[in-house]
Amino acid sequence: MVKRIFFGSILVVFGLLKLGDMCDIIHWDWLWQQPWTDYVGPIATVCLGCTILFGGHKKWHGQWLQHSIPMNENGKRIVCEAKFGGDEYVYHGEKFQGAFLRTHCGAILLDLREAVVEQDEEIEISNFIGGVELYVPKTVNVMVSSRSFIGGVGNETGGRMNANAPCLHIVAKNFIGGVSIKN
Repeated sequence: MVKRIFFGSILVVFGLLKLGDMCDIIHWDWLWQQPWTDYVGPIATVCLGCTILFGGHKKWHGQWLQHSIPMNENGKRIVCEAKFGGDEYVYHGEKFQGAFLRTHCGAILLDLREAVVEQDEEIEISNFIGGVELYVPKTVNVMVSSRSFIGGVGNETGGRMNANAPCLHIVAKNFIGGVSIKN
């Protein structure tokens, strides 16, 4: 938590200094003309921002809002959406019949390790500056199809294919975002 506050404070101060310089409230022209500001400053800012946005869910589990599994009107495919925050959905023996996950500057954790997957199902993911962490059962096959701009999909399930097992088809569209698939 201290690391997050520290890095967040640095970004706020850096941004306020730049805004003050742009509005002629303070004069820091000499600072912005240094060689390090051309490369190191922007890269460090992007790295710090990504650490704050995407690294927080790994250490601070309290920030995830735990929800019950939302069903649509016919009781099949679930629809989950996270905007400017993180949501967690965990199956505890329920039947899984597909999902549509949408993030907008947020993150979703979907845990299907205890879900009942009886047939091939599709998980459609749409990320806009966000991320999805997906835990799947070891008893299913995983096939991934993605289209990403500054992002991607990481499939860490091992790539085992069992001809008799159901398959989760994951279709991901990422814009500055990513999907992580694990067992």
